[in-house]
Amino acid sequence: MLNSIFYKRIILLIFAIFVYSNTSAADFWQYPVIHAYGPVHVWPDVVNKPNPAKSYKAIFDLTEKGSDISKINEGLVHIARAVNTFVAAGVPLANLKFAIIIHGKATPIALDNKTFLEKFKHDNPNMQIIEDLKKSGVEVLVCGNALADMHFKPEEVNKDIKVALSTLTTLVIKQNDGYALMRM
Repeated sequence: MLNSIFYKRIILLIFAIFVYSNTSAADFWQYPVIHAYGPVHVWPDVVNKPNPAKSYKAIFDLTEKGSDISKINEGLVHIARAVNTFVAAGVPLANLKFAIIIHGKATPIALDNKTFLEKFKHDNPNMQIIEDLKKSGVEVLVCGNALADMHFKPEEVNKDIKVALSTLTTLVIKQNDGYALMRM
């Protein structure tokens, strides 16, 4: 009996390896807009697919610094995935109105490379993903009060990021303008 179960599991494992080896990652994952970050896969016949004829607004509230300051902030990767997911599901990029407000422990990711290098002794790993998000139409903001709290200056902020008065005002204004609040 045990041998029978063992052999069935081996056969199932061999079948799974065969199936997986015939489906390359390139065929499975899509990067329709932000090509280096935020991979998506759209399964057939899923529910809650966005309507391509509608516009979608979201403000991403990014407060976490990430697990390792020397690596790309995971919140930014999730936001890239949001952009890629909507586009992969058929929503035109022009129908996405996404914004990010960076504050709290995440504030240093908004620094330009020179300042980041001086402070953390390595390049800012978030420069490219922030540039890619901006190119895809995402408005990237950093909280002016968070900059002040951490003793940074607006002139030390990445050129692809705008300095907002505060996160508090930004979240209220964006939500009053119909943006969905997404906590990161």
